[in-house]
Amino acid sequence: MKVFKAIISVAFTLALIWALQTKFGDVPPLGDFLNPSTGFWQNAESKNILSNEKLKLPGLQNEVIVQYDDNRIPHVFAKNDHDLYYVQGYLTAKARLWQMDIQTRSAAGRLSEVVGDKALELDRYHRRMGMTYGAENTLKGIMKDPVMSQVIQAYSDGVNAYIKQLKPGGYPIEFKLLAYKPEEWKPVNSAYLLKLMSETLAGGSNELGITNVLSKFGAKITNDLFPDYPMHEDPIIPAGTKWDFKPLPLPQPPAAFKAQLLAGMQNREKIEGIGSNNWAISGSKTATGYPILANDPHLNLTLPSIWYQMQMVAPGVNVNGVTLPGAPCVVIGYNQKVSWGVTNVDADVLDWYQVKFKDASRKEYWYNGKWNKVERKTEIIKIRGSKDVVDTVLYTHHGPIVYDNVAMAKKGRPNIPVGNALRWIAHDESDEFKTFYLLNRAKNYDDYRKALTFYTAPAQNFVFASADNDVAITPNGKLPLKYKDQGKFILDGSDPVNDWHGWIPYAHNPTVKNPARGFVSSANQSSTDQTYPYYINWKFEGYERGKRINDRLAVMKNATVDSMRILQTDDYSIRAQDILPTMLKYLDATKLDKTQAAALDSLKQWDKHYTARSVGASIFQTWWAKFYNFTWRDNFENKDTLLYFPTMDRTEALLIKTPSSVWFDNKRTPAIETAADVLMASFTASVDELQKQYGNIGVNWRWGKVKAFEVAHLGHVPGLGSGNFESGGAGSTVNALIDGHGPSWRMVVQLGPKPKGYGILPGGQSGNPGSFYYDDLLKTWQQGKLHELLYLQSATEKSPRIKTTLTISK
Repeated sequence: MKVFKAIISVAFTLALIWALQTKFGDVPPLGDFLNPSTGFWQNAESKNILSNEKLKLPGLQNEVIVQYDDNRIPHVFAKNDHDLYYVQGYLTAKARLWQMDIQTRSAAGRLSEVVGDKALELDRYHRRMGMTYGAENTLKGIMKDPVMSQVIQAYSDGVNAYIKQLKPGGYPIEFKLLAYKPEEWKPVNSAYLLKLMSETLAGGSNELGITNVLSKFGAKITNDLFPDYPMHEDPIIPAGTKWDFKPLPLPQPPAAFKAQLLAGMQNREKIEGIGSNNWAISGSKTATGYPILANDPHLNLTLPSIWYQMQMVAPGVNVNGVTLPGAPCVVIGYNQKVSWGVTNVDADVLDWYQVKFKDASRKEYWYNGKWNKVERKTEIIKIRGSKDVVDTVLYTHHGPIVYDNVAMAKKGRPNIPVGNALRWIAHDESDEFKTFYLLNRAKNYDDYRKALTFYTAPAQNFVFASADNDVAITPNGKLPLKYKDQGKFILDGSDPVNDWHGWIPYAHNPTVKNPARGFVSSANQSSTDQTYPYYINWKFEGYERGKRINDRLAVMKNATVDSMRILQTDDYSIRAQDILPTMLKYLDATKLDKTQAAALDSLKQWDKHYTARSVGASIFQTWWAKFYNFTWRDNFENKDTLLYFPTMDRTEALLIKTPSSVWFDNKRTPAIETAADVLMASFTASVDELQKQYGNIGVNWRWGKVKAFEVAHLGHVPGLGSGNFESGGAGSTVNALIDGHGPSWRMVVQLGPKPKGYGILPGGQSGNPGSFYYDDLLKTWQQGKLHELLYLQSATEKSPRIKTTLTISK
């Protein structure tokens, strides 16, 4: 028996040792993970840090001083550009290496290498979208520039200097969880981050859904439901602005458009209600007599944050703001003379073309009256724990075939193979980092305008302010020259008329400088009024945030930094202002039960603010969403065919102007419904739903409880996010917090002889969950407050906020 027990004990021990060294699905080898010398214990960091540190890095040309402040923000002082970007790469990698690695892998279609086949379809999609194709072309553009080629190489060398120092015990915890190690950073990785940003901000489309609407309902109804300009609008460039250029001749559209229902294409739809804000107010409206600039870009909120704060100082540059981990330069920020910020333009720079192949071999496609050769690129997708997958991506002159449909039947002919080719600005050669390099060093408006000429994608509304008392805004990017509505529907890829016909000159991009109203602003609404001679897009974000910002700025006098901070966190609903009175008008209170009547009373007393404590906000938001869905679902919900729903603006227009519209009639019932019927049905359904989920009307109906919100971990690792917390705001309010999206960086800059910057991240500087600086800024961000940004003039300047001095030598 003793021998048997000994054998069992040995067998169990061996099995345990094997298990601790083996990876099971998503679970890392626990032996490695729990190892006290190399495992997750090594990732714990003390809040107490050394006041002085020294470091030697091969490759530096001169000594570099880094002053870390109380928020662990590095202030880098270098004696030349090479060392500035080398150290930027090194420090960013030290704080955010896994974030840099995983985002690059995602863009390159290489997630399966570390997480297995669950990422295969995403990897395949990114390969077919041409992300690598675009990143390689962008790198070509960068390397042609003698300055930027050195910048990107120095940055990459700095990242690799950190990676070479790493031992397994120092790997970021996510590498340990996924049981893989960092790899060498290459300059193309920085280009991948630009492609990822283009995918986020200019990679969605609604062509498929609208083309299917056109096939189902015809041109008259489609044009009515999807007009080229909304009912409500307050454009970025003030209405009536005169254009100081002679426009180029516009391309002519094809004689006719033929649409058909399309299958097999699952492109990412644009989501309504996601965007960003920026504005600059001139010195005539401020307490100091100098401009104030504000920016809060709305993106997916994650831990670690999408941004990394840094001050960068070298001969000719002293810039402070946020950087994109994995990319050189400050992207949003200020220097001694100017400040700038960005929001998304939502330009139509992604078009789909239906391409007809000659036969099933797909070696030739029909274009311009002849068969043209298809280029093939073999993509090998490595999958952890499984065999490699080989995918062949087909390329036409438009771009890659992202969706390869089986066939298209024609009368009297066999099925013809077709595919959907993608023409996307993100595929083109570009050098966006040059724009930020120049903005970091800009001194005035002319420098700002020159910097924008190097910017390609994703198109951004660049807001600007200077100590010279100039304010300006430019919806800017490399914008294709198109005929009106080109790309609103899927295009016939065989007709050269549907190709892009050159570019809108940068000097013709809509711009306004020092307008009479005393401010400039953007919130992703229409770039211009309808007098602008070029086509940018048929649809932009709703006007509500822009309208609220403009209303507030228009009446401001003696404005301060705090005036801007308060506006950034504004939660007043212009949408409710526009439509709630009409909605309430059609409700018959005599037909409501006790809870419904109480909900109606709450709505009547609601101040139209989406505060976390507001019950009225929950009722209105639920009611409007149900009213919208009840209006359109019987005609636009189709399990077999994707149909794009009409916009919120068009729905509001019908409610206000045409309450008896046929679209309010539910074709699934024998009665003929009007807006009043739909409003009544959606209101009672909304109240019933809220009561079922949250009990009787009361504190549990508050908006902060109804709208769950979390800043999640970038890899969605449980326990590494913020957890749910109550918050105000909504997609159509200035404080646009909704569905995990929101202000990824709030910044306000007071220009003047001595500029003062204020900002906050929804997290912290460190990407290490074991660090105090992982989420130390989150509470301040939740409270809508800003930190004053430390802006040093020299490496020797004294400040009680400096906690560590790092001296780096070669």
